[in-house]
Parts: sequence; C-alpha cells; structure tokens
Amino acid sequence: MHPMAPGDVFEVEAATDVYYVDTGMYGTAEYGAVYILDAERPAVVDTGIGTNKEYLFDALETVGIDLADLEVIAPTHVHLDHAGGAGFLAEKAPNAEVYVHEIGARHLVDPSYLVEGTKAAVGDQWQFYVEPKPVPEDRITELTDGDVIDLGDHELEAIHAPGHAPHQVIFHDEPDRAVYVADAAGIWVPSLQGIRETTPPPNFDLELALDDVDTIAALDPNVLLYPHFGPVDEDVQDVLEEYETVLSDWVDAVDEQVDALGDEDAVIEHFVETNEMEDTWGSLKARAETGMNVRGVLHYLKSRDA
Repeated sequence: MHPMAPGDVFEVEAATDVYYVDTGMYGTAEYGAVYILDAERPAVVDTGIGTNKEYLFDALETVGIDLADLEVIAPTHVHLDHAGGAGFLAEKAPNAEVYVHEIGARHLVDPSYLVEGTKAAVGDQWQFYVEPKPVPEDRITELTDGDVIDLGDHELEAIHAPGHAPHQVIFHDEPDRAVYVADAAGIWVPSLQGIRETTPPPNFDLELALDDVDTIAALDPNVLLYPHFGPVDEDVQDVLEEYETVLSDWVDAVDEQVDALGDEDAVIEHFVETNEMEDTWGSLKARAETGMNVRGVLHYLKSRDA
C-alpha cells in the first residue's frame, strides 16, 4: 500500500466499489479510515471523529457520490472515533439513514454520556475530538445480529462482535469476501505491516474479543477492511491468528505487572514509558493510546477476578 496522507482517497483493489479516505485522526496519518461503498444505495462505513469531516465530504465527491445521494451511514460501533462524525454527515446528507447496533443507538441521539466516557477513556487525546452532533432519532435504524443492510448490488450483514464494546458489529459483504472489521481484529499499522492491540475501558473482554476474531476467521474473508488502518488482503488468516496471540500476550503482560508492581498507576506508567509506537504515531498519541489500553485490561482483570 502506498503511504497515505490525511485527505487521500484510495480504491480498495481487493473489493468491488469500495474506497477509503485517511481522516488524519489524532493528527496522525494512516490511523483513521472511513470506507465509501459506491453501491446502488451508496454507503459510508464508519465516520471518523468528525474533526476533519471535510475530508470525508470531499472524498465522497472524489468518488462521485453527491451528498444528497448518500443513503446509508453505518458506524461499526458508537465509540467517537467511529461514530463521532455521524451527526455531521447525516446533516449534510439529508436522505441517508444511520444504521447502528441497537445497544448504541441512544448514544447517537444523545451523545452526552458517550462524550463523558470518551473524555475519561482517552485522556489527553480529547484535544483531537469535537463535540458530536446528535443524530435525529427518526434517522436511525437499529441493527441486531444477522440484520442485513441492502445496498442494491451489495449487502452488508451485521454480525455482533461485543468483545471490544457491546455495541460493536462487523459488516460482511459475502460476494466480495470483504469484512469491515471495526476494532474486532486489532489495529493494523501499515508502516510496520503488523498488528497492535486495542483494549479500551470499560467494556473490553478478552474471551469475547478472541471469539470475535474466530467469528471473522470463520467467514473466510479475502480482505479485512480496518478502520485503523486500511485494507489487508494478504495472509488474512495469519493476521487474525497473530492478533489472537498479540491480544492474549498483552493481557498476560499487564497481569504480570499487576503482580510485580501492585499499584495500578505504576502499571500504567510502566507500559506508557516502554511503549514502542512513538516513532510511528508520535509521542502524545502513542503514550495516550497505551495508557488507555492498559486501563481497559486492568478493568477487565478486576471484573474477571471478582
């Protein structure tokens, strides 16, 4: 894959009618992607934070989709880095319906709880966010496991994947053997050609997350469409197996430091200071992301051992 810069739009070669734009999320290239499906009923999968919403509006124009013709806005889950732009896009695209898992729908109508939780989870990264715009309730279609979004010449099957968050779905486009993986398959880092964990508080659950990876693998996909970041169409099953190992090893590593250090703040500090992503994501992003992921595992460990 060519190195991308914020605002760049590329076609997904391993899928039909699919494009993606780098939203420049967190001020970082090759971290946040939004997918555009140039189907009979045009669709956007995930929306980004909303901070650089013009990149998405311009990308639709580049693909040849008028905002008035957009029919489907489909966040994989309501974490603001995926759904924060939904209200802005819905406002600009008055004929689009917003499809979201039933557990998350109310948080798009009233984002206040989501904003509060995000501020607690992301810490210093909040500076990269904007206050989301509510989505009108009559513009929302609630999804549950197995529901299908009919795009005319494509179908997106919503498959519940609650390990990362209870309101998360992945979308399966079966004829294309394409899976929009949400955060259920980790974070793909193109520059490293490797996978990283994503374990945010308060809902991360290791067993459910591993089940979600198995769910994706069982679909036998030809391409994984990562919101973080980009399409992966080589050695797909190996990437999924690698993520299972990365995720399990990460939880074990945090657990070991809990035993060694005893104090949660010391555990967080240990991993923040030894993170390996500063050269890739920059210091602020790498440190904040690491701290968030440690806090998610700590919450999981306490729930598991309760």
